[in-house]
Amino acid sequence: MHAAVDLLGRPVRITLTPGQSGDAPQAPALLSELRPEHVVADAAYDSDLIRQRVREAGGTPCIRPNPTRNVRKRYDRVRYRHRNIIERFFGRIKRFRRVATRYEKKASNYLGFVWIAAVLVSTQ
Repeated sequence: MHAAVDLLGRPVRITLTPGQSGDAPQAPALLSELRPEHVVADAAYDSDLIRQRVREAGGTPCIRPNPTRNVRKRYDRVRYRHRNIIERFFGRIKRFRRVATRYEKKASNYLGFVWIAAVLVSTQ
């Protein structure tokens, strides 16, 4: 599961993916049709293509460089501290047992419960 949230931790977009899928291939789907001012992401999303897509959408990428990168990209360390907003969002929705344990057999049913949990935690 991958998600995009706003500055207040409210979900903007949630996509469901197989557990073995990587983070970086999901970025275009998360960013499509969004016009973010800033995109804060961890090192798993560090690629030149993702940085370019963020700039094309009118935003500024704040992505921590992957340690395996030969040429380290610069990022705003102060802004990067806000990345915990998405981590807290995932922590809040996983308090719902049905989301955390993934009981549902069908992906559409599971995604429905994820959205219900996301709506409930964003109204608190």
